[in-house]
Amino acid sequence: MKGFLQQLFDYNFYCNKKLIGQFHSMEQVPENCIRLFSHILNAHHIWNQRILEKQPDFTVWQEQPVQNWEDIHYDNQRTSFEIITNTEDLNKRVEYENSEGRTYANDIKDILFHVVNHSTHHRGQIMMDLRASGIAPEPLDYIFYKR
Repeated sequence: MKGFLQQLFDYNFYCNKKLIGQFHSMEQVPENCIRLFSHILNAHHIWNQRILEKQPDFTVWQEQPVQNWEDIHYDNQRTSFEIITNTEDLNKRVEYENSEGRTYANDIKDILFHVVNHSTHHRGQIMMDLRASGIAPEPLDYIFYKR
């Protein structure tokens, strides 16, 4: 399981890094792309902090300055890898409060998988926004990454 999660987070890292590179090359990033990519970064951070039983530094929809994306992204990745590496039991349940104040509990492995899946979902929305703005997005399919 650890190896599989590490591969998924490698893929997630690769995709986010490609998008950050594309955004840095643009004269102006579409506003909805800023909102969605900030959300990807914030949610990843929040889930890491929930697993570590710490308070997050960001809120779910807080917009992050584009120039901070790379640092936040690297910190998220490093923290997720530390969680995967240092957690003895990925089936351990973590209790947390969602953004609406409701309490839930999920296994660490399921939370980590959710982070990658959630990011993929919103990257798809970003790619649609880029296309609607006349910009060809980077191909980010998992199979392309594995090739």
